[in-house]
Amino acid sequence: MATETPPPPVLYADREEWRDITPLEQSDLENPLVPIFYPIEYKDAMDYFRGIVATKEHTDRVLELTEHIIRMNPAHYSVWQYRYSTLLALCSPEYLTKELDLMDELCLKFMKYYQVWSHRKLLLLLPESPSSTSGPNPLAHIIPTPSQELTYLSRVLATDAKNYHTWAYRQWVLTHYGDTHPGIWEYELIATDILIEDDVRNNSAWHHRFFICFASGAQNGVEERELAFVKSKISLSPNNLSAWNYLRGILDKLKIRYAELQTFVELYSGPRVGNRNEDEDEVEVYDLDNPRPSSNADLPCALAIEFLADIHEQEGDNEKAINVRALTSFDAFIPF
Repeated sequence: MATETPPPPVLYADREEWRDITPLEQSDLENPLVPIFYPIEYKDAMDYFRGIVATKEHTDRVLELTEHIIRMNPAHYSVWQYRYSTLLALCSPEYLTKELDLMDELCLKFMKYYQVWSHRKLLLLLPESPSSTSGPNPLAHIIPTPSQELTYLSRVLATDAKNYHTWAYRQWVLTHYGDTHPGIWEYELIATDILIEDDVRNNSAWHHRFFICFASGAQNGVEERELAFVKSKISLSPNNLSAWNYLRGILDKLKIRYAELQTFVELYSGPRVGNRNEDEDEVEVYDLDNPRPSSNADLPCALAIEFLADIHEQEGDNEKAINVRALTSFDAFIPF
């Protein structure tokens, strides 16, 4: 059975309640070389948008019109800005509540547009703007708490765990509220544990973890904790560039010589050694400082060999570094 075609949208030009607005067409050249063919619905809405901007109208129907345009073109920053100025003019808890609910929907639907995150940020900052009254800002109690906001962002990242704009906004939430709500840093550390556990190659989560460790200002125990964490992830998946880059970043940030990890790196830079046979009863002791590769790890690991070469280079033995780095060539990994 064929699906029915939905009826065409009612244009603003045909709506009685918009008859008081004079639509303004886009100002183009008389004979543009490459005219843009806008859909009639979008062109009609934009003509009326320019009309309400010309009259400086800030009413609830402006919110209706700008939402309509945003759903057709979520990247239109001028429409977003006028919508925000309308919300400021209305200054109503009712409108702000509805706007936050709308943004919960639009940030999920249009998460790859930075304009939606910029608008959301402005909404969260509204209670910090000067109030027209002498008492507390009447909008403050409506805004989500930092913990609520981070919980919402986890929902968004569950849809796309590597979306740049979501991560950038999440870092803004942490830096903006971190001093007054220090507990959110610990929450975030746990959140990255979960994300990396789900996908050990999620470079965005690794980057965010590094940000947490060194943007929070609370670096007590970070060296021991993070070295143990990244080593354990390398042991599970040695050929994971994100983890090796994280290891380098931690060592560089804390000014630790790469050579201090040579024993660990050498476990991954050569063929597997020290594994027990299936018929042996002896259980291998797990070394927290130097965890061995997992049983299904693909060795030797080119990333470990590269790191070993960096160790020699940092120690001033350039010749040895060149010889070791040569082992990562294509020919060195061809089985005979």
